Amino acid sequence: MYQIDFNHPVSVYFVGIGGISMSGLAEVLHEAGFSVSGSDWKSSPITQVLEQKGIRIFYGEDASHITEDIDCAVLTSAVHEDNLEFAAIRQKGIPYLSRAQLLGQIMKNYRLPIAVSGTHGKTTTTSMLSEILLKADTDPTLSIGGILKSIGGNVRVGKSDFFLTEACEYTNSFLSFFPKIALILNVEEDHLDFFKDLEDIRHSFQRFAHLLPQDGALIISGDIDRWQELTEGLSCRIITYGHGSCCDYYASDIVHDEQGNVSFLLHSPGTKLTDSDGNSFGSGKEPCNSWPGDCQPLRVFLQVPGDHNVHNALAAIAAADLLGISREDTLSALKEFHGTDRRFEYKGNVNGVTIIDDYAHHPTEITATLRAAQNYPHKTLWCMFQPHTYSRTKAFMEQFAQALALADRVVLTDIYAAREKDTLGVSSQDLQNAVRKLGRDCDYFPTFEEAEKFLLTNCINGDLLITMGAGDVVKIGESLLGK
Repeated sequence: MYQIDFNHPVSVYFVGIGGISMSGLAEVLHEAGFSVSGSDWKSSPITQVLEQKGIRIFYGEDASHITEDIDCAVLTSAVHEDNLEFAAIRQKGIPYLSRAQLLGQIMKNYRLPIAVSGTHGKTTTTSMLSEILLKADTDPTLSIGGILKSIGGNVRVGKSDFFLTEACEYTNSFLSFFPKIALILNVEEDHLDFFKDLEDIRHSFQRFAHLLPQDGALIISGDIDRWQELTEGLSCRIITYGHGSCCDYYASDIVHDEQGNVSFLLHSPGTKLTDSDGNSFGSGKEPCNSWPGDCQPLRVFLQVPGDHNVHNALAAIAAADLLGISREDTLSALKEFHGTDRRFEYKGNVNGVTIIDDYAHHPTEITATLRAAQNYPHKTLWCMFQPHTYSRTKAFMEQFAQALALADRVVLTDIYAAREKDTLGVSSQDLQNAVRKLGRDCDYFPTFEEAEKFLLTNCINGDLLITMGAGDVVKIGESLLGK
């Protein structure tokens, strides 16, 4: 396998450079002095930012983009054998890496690589921990799966030992990583176009946990069913968080304010981890034994809604404690955190209707978002949902219906195919029928224009509309706001 050497920058070409993760890695290499270029299907806000930074980008798929001076290529998982640029890369004998392999190699260049994994909550938890690291002046390098407003994008290149990234299980990409600290937020069925079943997914997370060195640490949710099986045989430190006092970190007395934002009492053990030399992992600031109240429960205030964000915050706090970051910096950063793009993101108000956008595309995520919305001011709760991929829609049809039924009114648009082709005989109308069987109003429109017209006519002053899905459903809310 080709090895990226930060001491000897070379020319690297990214096939699919406009992706949220690929663009971040391209930016990291560019900042490190590499000659970076790449291609994508069309211009986007992400590619425009890269071009402004001096990265050359080609649009469209063309073998002529692959020149002899390219030393290494990086490919997304969406690039297949019939890709013209991939064929040219192989024909010219240019070494290539997957996105995950490159990310793993980048991690090797940092003393404290931190990887956040889980079926849900990766982007929010990574963002929370990013804000904490920034508040503590650790000068971290960050790679986030969403846009974080405080850094003006999804990547930040720092000069310290800290490297924080998300770790996605799809296609086992996170098994190419080299973390010193890892977080496992949850393990559920998803990506069943790749994994066989839940046990297959659990096996992958177990393998991920075993990537940790003896002087590393795993922060894992004690709410995961049979979580001990995932950690069996680990030699590193294991820290748990979740519901109830059986976990090292847990919350009690959860309160929702008038905007749905949550606060909770934090219970924590007050210890920190040291590495194999006996040195503190992090900033050198004193851990819990010097905090006011000698680790008595403290109230944590969040500016984001939903009990699921209590869970995310607990994971971020456990990681911050592990790194020796002061509780003052941790709680201040969490109180100032207002979420990332497309995670219960307030988009605006039209005719008295509040529009929120959310990335939820799995039944568990939809349930968490709609339960959070129930604590947000509204008359009628509308969910404009765009299913994501045929395989996921078919696999979780009944679970999707049950989750969506938490809204007062449901509107569906066609399935967003993403990487798939329509070969499974499933449609949004099937989901519409499943929701209606549960006694919930559900309408389906094949085009965004039809859906917008319906919503504009039927949503009234005081209603809450959530556009939801991992595709381009966000355009519907943005279009309504422009009318």
